[in-house]
Amino acid sequence: MVKDDFCYTDERFADLQLLRYRLNGFETLTLRQKELVYCLSQATLYGRDITFDQFGRFNLLVRKVLETIYTDLTIDRSGPEFQALAVYLKRVWFSSGIYHHYGSEKFVPGFSPDYLLRCMHQVDARRLPLGEGQTVDDLFLLLQPVIFSPEILPKRVNKADGDDLVLTSACHFYEGITQAEAEQFYANQKQLHADDPEPVSYGLNSTLVKLPDGLLREETWSSRGRYANAIRHIVYWLEKAANVAETPAQQHVIRHLINYYNEGDLRHFNSYCIEWVSLLDTRVDFINGFIEVYGDPLGLKGSWEGLVEYIDEEATGRTRIISSNAQWFEDHSPVAPRFRKPVVKGVSANVICAAMLGGDEYPSTAIGINLPNADWIRAEHGSKSITISNITDAYNKAAHGNGFREEFVIDEATLDLIDRYGDVCDDLHTDLHECLGHGSGQLLPGVDPDALKAYGNTIEEARADLFGLYYIADPKLVELGLLPDGEAFKSHYYTYMMNGLMTQLVRIEPGRQIEEAHMRNRALIARWCLERARHTQIVRREGKHYLQILDFQELRQLFAQLLAEVQRIKSTGDFEAARTLVETYAVNVDADLHAEVLERYKRLNLAPYKGFINPWLQPVYDREGHFVDLQVNYSESYDHQMLRYSSEYATLI
Repeated sequence: MVKDDFCYTDERFADLQLLRYRLNGFETLTLRQKELVYCLSQATLYGRDITFDQFGRFNLLVRKVLETIYTDLTIDRSGPEFQALAVYLKRVWFSSGIYHHYGSEKFVPGFSPDYLLRCMHQVDARRLPLGEGQTVDDLFLLLQPVIFSPEILPKRVNKADGDDLVLTSACHFYEGITQAEAEQFYANQKQLHADDPEPVSYGLNSTLVKLPDGLLREETWSSRGRYANAIRHIVYWLEKAANVAETPAQQHVIRHLINYYNEGDLRHFNSYCIEWVSLLDTRVDFINGFIEVYGDPLGLKGSWEGLVEYIDEEATGRTRIISSNAQWFEDHSPVAPRFRKPVVKGVSANVICAAMLGGDEYPSTAIGINLPNADWIRAEHGSKSITISNITDAYNKAAHGNGFREEFVIDEATLDLIDRYGDVCDDLHTDLHECLGHGSGQLLPGVDPDALKAYGNTIEEARADLFGLYYIADPKLVELGLLPDGEAFKSHYYTYMMNGLMTQLVRIEPGRQIEEAHMRNRALIARWCLERARHTQIVRREGKHYLQILDFQELRQLFAQLLAEVQRIKSTGDFEAARTLVETYAVNVDADLHAEVLERYKRLNLAPYKGFINPWLQPVYDREGHFVDLQVNYSESYDHQMLRYSSEYATLI
């Protein structure tokens, strides 16, 4: 099989495979736009250490110790324990810490504590992250239980019903705080500002700590607070980006973000989001900041992430058709009229090319994004949606011909359906999910947007997915020229249900439950519908289980019913209904089916997770120091990139 060198690499380890993405159409950018991309990319890469620290308080120490051993150890580099240490380090790089990027469980090292200690003593101690007065042995004793003990900080994010989700999660958003204390702290803040028509996202940009006197205090993430050194570097490059902005409006948006980073005031973040949403006339855009809350078990704290992008002008026509018909989709939604938006405002959607990934978007990244997250800003000012074309293109190239579909799809006719329509339907469902799904519906007056607590992320993803699933089968999409015919949607119904019921289980270790919000969402939808469908079932053929769908319109009506209920839960803040729905359908795993799926997948010799190596953007200057070009280098290896980032962009260790 011929593989595109830009999208496919031979770099594989553990359950991961590294791909590359091509900057399609980059040569059409103006010189000023290229310089803007470079400055924004630097701002993106300088947030890396923040994400590492957010994902676990010991992650930066572990990374530095392992990198020092990996680069400086001069003996016994070919032995099995060194090789195991190298794989462990690569996983730490990939996940921004010692926890799996998707499942949240702590990695099990393939090397012993004694080996780690010997290695730490064989490298120059001055290269290790020793604190004042700390010895190598002291550092080892600090890290030994963190790395090797399965009982110490075992999960980055714990969502098990009944546990204290804060105390049992290793993410570094809280220090010495219980779940009840954190929830009460932010409930008090919301109560104090209950009449605020423009509420801030309470807790989004801070670490909540308990002081010696028992009082709770937020340590804000800003250029004057926690993470100050990293944020000052981000601000430095944002200042440079502002100086080469495409338009005065774009410059204004960047300076809003700088102001927010300097002050740490979440009202400044609201102002930035409002201005950013309205910025529609530039080709280059970006995401930079504390954004998504999936890494916090309470769904409050924003993990740092960065993305630099430019519009894929050829492909954007598809999303603009969708966004221009947003009111039609809202008006014809199967949810109760009181939960719909009477007037859909400011929905913009573009297909973009990623130019740089950073923080929580790197190396594993989303294929579509819809922001901002604040419900009132969406309602009053609209939202921006993007579908990342060069990322989906890389995924598609890596997937074609790998044998996965042939193993799990029930028959040749269904395979042919998926081969003909699969890629276009996948892209369209992502567009519908991001462009319209997340922006659809409304909260009833007085409903707390955080009312669903730990279940909020799963319910929100289910809502957006169901919106896309319902409408991808609508004749309106054929009428708009977004699908070639009325048969195409069936390919996506099959692959979505197959994934939610069976094939996503390849990402879960035996004996574990489903934890990640997107996986829970897909399981919830597929299992809820399977339980109620008369003509969709799991059948057994020649000792293997397959999905069989005999009535696709029946399935569409079930998607409509579930969408109506999920929107009701969201709109009314019905926590108990959310809890029942998620715990009943989205968490538990059938052990026998799981074992079968894992065995079948193992024989394909595929990596269940994929991530990306960034292009190396190298500026070219003339003798007077003027920027004259930006070269795109695709040849950097994963190891080189990660070590270079740890050297060039280290700010917190």
